[in-house]
Amino acid sequence: MSTALSTHSSEPRAAAKVPSKVPAAENTLRILKLLASRRGPMAASQIASSLDLPRSSVYHLLGVMEANGFVLHLHEEQRYGLGISAFELSSAYSRQEPLSRLGRPLLASLVDAIGESAHLAVLHGRDVLYIVEERAKNRPSLVTDVGVRLPSHLTASGRAILAALPKSQVRALYPNAAAFSARHEVEGAIMKYSSLSSHLDRVRQRGYATEHGEVTPGFGSIAAAVTDHTGWPTAAVAVTFLEDKLAPEEWPALAARVQKAADELSVRIHGRPTK
Repeated sequence: MSTALSTHSSEPRAAAKVPSKVPAAENTLRILKLLASRRGPMAASQIASSLDLPRSSVYHLLGVMEANGFVLHLHEEQRYGLGISAFELSSAYSRQEPLSRLGRPLLASLVDAIGESAHLAVLHGRDVLYIVEERAKNRPSLVTDVGVRLPSHLTASGRAILAALPKSQVRALYPNAAAFSARHEVEGAIMKYSSLSSHLDRVRQRGYATEHGEVTPGFGSIAAAVTDHTGWPTAAVAVTFLEDKLAPEEWPALAARVQKAADELSVRIHGRPTK
């Protein structure tokens, strides 16, 4: 499973094989995608080298993009970063809720196939925020309704997302014991960073996350991360069920179905499935 931001251009290889009829437009998008994949601003020379473009073309495109607010030139550093117009596009993406729209039919198909309830969640600070719930027929209502926030370290969805983050990011989210909380007294509860770190290592090894009664006694969950084109976790797909209705040896098969749905959603948002 990839857990770090890519340091290379993520453009499809096929794009380099077929000459574009609008190279300026294509190269503008390539520059924006490259800047979005980096942790900080880049020098124009770095952009030109990374994308194998003439420096003169890069400077010309950056000038147009700067004039329209899509990049910001940091004069003291002689580097370029994303501008306010790029941020506005990101905000518009959030407002239009494409992740929910793309994820809902996949969750509905998953629920039809397995007969258990499913949900889609995103990370919000140290919590997970549930943005889609598909309840299976004749299954009880769950606390993981749309709009509900729960501590990420308690939930399968949160653990799947945390496991796909860099360890330094997880540590920043959980700097001390005060960052941990519990809803119920359960054996092996995760209440300190060392326990969380060990648990996330196991999630990375098997490729999916689980939860046993930490959210609601008697209910278990299995989740897998949805990742973008850099491998960064944008969400998690999870299913929840009565634990006494599913034998432990059946969990891996169910996890494979959940992983498949998460991978399909990753592809739909032009991301990449987990390995």
